[in-house]
Amino acid sequence: MAANLSTSSNYLVAPDIEAVGLTRRVVGRDHEGREVEMRVVEERPLTIYLNRTEIVTAMTIGDHPELLGVGFLANQGMLRAGELERVDYHEELGVVVVRTAGETDYEAKLSKKVRTSGCAVGTVFGDMMEGLEGLTLPPARVKVTDLYALAKEINTTPSLYLEAGAIHGTVLCEGARPLVYMEDVGRHNAVDKVAGWMLREGATAGDKLLYTTGRLTSEMVIKCALMGIPALVSRSGFTAWGVEIARQVGLTLVGRMRGERFVCLSGEERLEWPE
Repeated sequence: MAANLSTSSNYLVAPDIEAVGLTRRVVGRDHEGREVEMRVVEERPLTIYLNRTEIVTAMTIGDHPELLGVGFLANQGMLRAGELERVDYHEELGVVVVRTAGETDYEAKLSKKVRTSGCAVGTVFGDMMEGLEGLTLPPARVKVTDLYALAKEINTTPSLYLEAGAIHGTVLCEGARPLVYMEDVGRHNAVDKVAGWMLREGATAGDKLLYTTGRLTSEMVIKCALMGIPALVSRSGFTAWGVEIARQVGLTLVGRMRGERFVCLSGEERLEWPE
């Protein structure tokens, strides 16, 4: 069952840890042989259609399917804000149909799928670098004190990760304020949900920052860059190609964020340090 857009006093959208269908309780035994009961995250297939064309089937926890469908297509370069007409979600079939005013044809793209290093098997297309040609992100400044504040608030926000684990989170932020917090079994899905929210809400990107719990891979950097967000932060580490692409497009890339410790491997000149 799709979760509602739950909110808290600080977020526009926050994890809804009580949403029906996102977890189930499972009984087992611990290392001492005692019976234990714990919540585990559900995962189910969601097939995304663009009009009448089946694009991909993704494994997801099942919340915000419309946002996931819109965001995935937007991040693949298959959908722009002005083209979106409506989104239909069929829960029993596990299908989301994103409709545009005119028909589109992406059979050539479908023949060039590439599996990525993303959890739950991320899928992108062979021309995934196409949208980066000539792209330069705005040289937005990033306050180090904002990074510290974001890490503290995000890591203490009630989430499915804290309740059940086995999940990644991605948070759209502005300054020191986290705005939209999405979770999924794959970090790429969580990013796509954020992209879907931004497209449907008409949100600006140049003044935003993206915080993720996952690795800073090429896929994550490409998605962030194509969304127009100039800074990407993670408590996890980097891949070399991710760093190379970030430097190419002018993305501020911060990883290994733990409390008030981090490493910046791209865009360090745009960090504003406290006096």
